Formats: sequence, C-alpha cells, structure tokens
Amino acid sequence: MRNDVVVDSGPLLALFDRDDAHHARVQQALKRNQGLRLLTTWPVLTETSALLSSRVGKDTEIEFLDWVAAGGVTVAHLDNADLDAMIGLLRKYRDLPFDFADTSVAALAASLGVNRVLSVDRDFDVYRAASGRPLQNLLTLPLTRRSTRRRIP
Repeated sequence: MRNDVVVDSGPLLALFDRDDAHHARVQQALKRNQGLRLLTTWPVLTETSALLSSRVGKDTEIEFLDWVAAGGVTVAHLDNADLDAMIGLLRKYRDLPFDFADTSVAALAASLGVNRVLSVDRDFDVYRAASGRPLQNLLTLPLTRRSTRRRIP
C-alpha cells in the first residue's frame, strides 16, 4: 500500500492524449514517483474510455484499454458499501464539481486506506482520507528542483 495511488480520469486522459494540457505534467509526476501502483475504478475507466474515443479517436481508446488489460493500472472492485459512501459524498459535496467517477476515487482511497491520488482536479484537496487528513494529490505537489550549486566540504 505504500506505493499505491488512486488515479482519476484526467491523468489517464492526459497520458494518452499528447495534446492534453496536462500531458507533460502527468508524465513528470509519474517519472518523479516511479514504482507507484496505479489503482482506479470502473467508473473512471468508463469515463476515460468514452472521453478518449470522442476527443482523440477509437484507436486511442483501444490503445488505452490494451494498456489497462496489460496491467498499466489495477482496477479495484467497489461494493455496495462503497456505493453508499459515494452517494454520501455526492450529497456532501453537491456544490462542487464532484462527479460519480470522482466519488469512486475518493471512496476507493478511503476503503483501502490510501491517502494519495493522481488527479488534474484541484478540488481533490478538499476531500479527506479515512484518517481525516486531506488526500495528497501528487499532481498538485511542487516539483522538486535539484540544486545546481556545489557544496563546499
């Protein structure tokens, strides 16, 4: 679980759409955090697949689904208790742009005790992990810079 991160549709779209505004940022975040196990949900896959097909084309949608099938991301199972939690989140955050796929990300994170997400949505900082702490969005963390100054011993 230490390397688990729950991923929303935005970063998945960005990975497969080179023209997406977040493409480079998502690639940098994944490079910076090598060894992550990406987890997602069926609602996120459905949303991503539909958006790739309509925005980029059927071939890219199929390429994405082949990547998923090859283990690029692990699709976690949600049960009725998770659905109840998702409906509760939709009610609680009804005034925010928080859709069904987003609630599935938050519910999965809570269910697994994962506190890290990968989302292009800035509002994920509002939601809480099971611990009560804010979910840590790896895409909103500042990029670390390596110092170009030499240390003098």
